[in-house]
Amino acid sequence: MPIMMIMKSAMTLSALRANLYRVVDEVLETGMPVEILRKGRKVRIVPERPASKLSRLKKRPGLVCKPEELLGLDWSSTWTGHDLP
Repeated sequence: MPIMMIMKSAMTLSALRANLYRVVDEVLETGMPVEILRKGRKVRIVPERPASKLSRLKKRPGLVCKPEELLGLDWSSTWTGHDLP
């Protein structure tokens, strides 16, 4: 039976010590935090949320000119098309 189903309130540190690997595995599987009671205070074991792909993107510089300035540019003298794979 899952540890979380058995415990309705915070577990003691002794109970955590006896079932540490099962408790941590269950937190990782279910995503539900576990509260541990120690000297009248609660501590939580909470699974880490992975960072989103968007938050890991490097910031790149944007346009350094007005968008209108890009219209009508003639690249034919500098681009030969030989750089394509």
